[in-house]
Amino acid sequence: MIRTIIFDLGGVVITLNQPEAISRFQQLGIADADKRLNAYTQSGIFGQLEEGTITADTFRREASLLAGRELTYAECRHAWLGYVGEVPQRNLDMLTKLRCEGYRCVLLSNTNPFMMSWVRSADFDGHGHSIDHYMDACYLSYEMGFMKPSPEFFHRVLMAEQCNPYDALFLDDGPRNVAAASQMGIRTYCPENGTDWTSEIYKYLI
Repeated sequence: MIRTIIFDLGGVVITLNQPEAISRFQQLGIADADKRLNAYTQSGIFGQLEEGTITADTFRREASLLAGRELTYAECRHAWLGYVGEVPQRNLDMLTKLRCEGYRCVLLSNTNPFMMSWVRSADFDGHGHSIDHYMDACYLSYEMGFMKPSPEFFHRVLMAEQCNPYDALFLDDGPRNVAAASQMGIRTYCPENGTDWTSEIYKYLI
């Protein structure tokens, strides 16, 4: 019986705007940002940041070398936040509803300190609440040292939650991530970025 629901951040809780992120990094002077940024998994210093092998300041310094000029923390943050499309109120309302119904809702995200400086701030939902207001726990790639679709990332989350795979539902807009979770026995749902998953989720909670 499903008791724990694991949510991806970008593409599920919030909508993604990858072209805007690419554009912002290109405006900073990183001309090949389109080759470095992916909707699901980043590469190079972008991936290293999200895997936690480099710090935000190291990323800033390395990105400055790519841009050919000194970049500030604020400039890097602004570029990363280009990924943010919308924070649909219906999604936040559903998270609140699910928790009231007794489900444990947790976040599992490939992300980085720049993004989370907004997600975990009072600016996140427009009503003075961070993501922590809507989640029972957050499992973040750069803090845990793993990135989806690594099976170890899912395993660590299940262990921390003391949850059997078949008692969990995982929502992610990335087919590779969903496939990896499914292979571990986790029930999965792969909504497309921006679609209304709130009208479908109960089909997977039976």
